Amino acid sequence: MAALPAARITWREATVAEVRDETPHARTLILDVPDWPGHAAGQHLDVRLTAEDGYQAERSYSIASAPEDERVALTIERIDDGEVSPYLAGEVIVGDRFEVRGPIGGHFTWRVADGGPLLLIGGGSGLVPLMAMLRHRAADPAGGATDARLLLSAREWDAVLYRDELGRLASAASAPPSITYTLTRGTPPDWTGWARRVDAEMLKSVGPPPSTNPMIFVCGPTPFVESVADALVGLGHAADVIHTERFGPTGG
Repeated sequence: MAALPAARITWREATVAEVRDETPHARTLILDVPDWPGHAAGQHLDVRLTAEDGYQAERSYSIASAPEDERVALTIERIDDGEVSPYLAGEVIVGDRFEVRGPIGGHFTWRVADGGPLLLIGGGSGLVPLMAMLRHRAADPAGGATDARLLLSAREWDAVLYRDELGRLASAASAPPSITYTLTRGTPPDWTGWARRVDAEMLKSVGPPPSTNPMIFVCGPTPFVESVADALVGLGHAADVIHTERFGPTGG
C-alpha cells in the first residue's frame, strides 16, 4: 500500500457519539470525525488529549471499525497507571471531544480484494485491528469468498473483546469465519477449548497450511507476537506473508 498523502494525515476534532463497555477493563468509543478520509482494515490513528493547563498527551490506537462504517471506532483497554487510557476507557462520556490524526500505517492492512486464505492471530487487545478485518469481510459482498480463520488468545473468557459479535459472525448462515479461542489463566466450568499459550500444534490445527500461501496477521504484546511468528516460520510459512503489529506493556 502506498503511503497516504501527507495532507490527509492531519489533526481533526472527534466527538464521542457512543460508548460501549466491552469487558470490565475495556470499552469502545464510537466517534464522529468530520472529513474523515477513510481507512483500511488494520490501520491505526493517534489520539491527542489537551489538559486545561495546555499539557498534551498522545497515544496510538488501532481502528476497530470496518472501512464501510460511517463512524470510527476505537477499543481502549484500561491500563491503571496509564496517562491516557484511564480517561478514555473510564471517564469519557457521549459528547466529549478530543483530537485524532490518521489513518496511519500500511504494512498491517487487509482488503477483501487482497484475497486469502486469511489467518488472524490475536493476543488480548491485539484482536482490535483483526476485528476490523473480520468486520470488513462481513460488510463487503465479496468477502465471503475469502477463507478466514481467527485464533484468539485471552486470559479468561470474560476478557474476550467483542464476544457476542464474534459469536454471531461464527454462526452466520453464509460463509462464516472460523473462530478459535485459547484461554491462558482460567476457564469456565464447561470449557472444552484450548487452555494454554499459542503454540505450533495449535497453529497447525487452525491452519491453513503453508502450501496455500495464506496472508497472516499477528497482533498482541511483543513476546506473544515474536513467539507466534517464530512458530509460524517453523511450520513452513514464509516470513514475508507474516504481518506483525505489537505493543508494549506500558504507555497507556
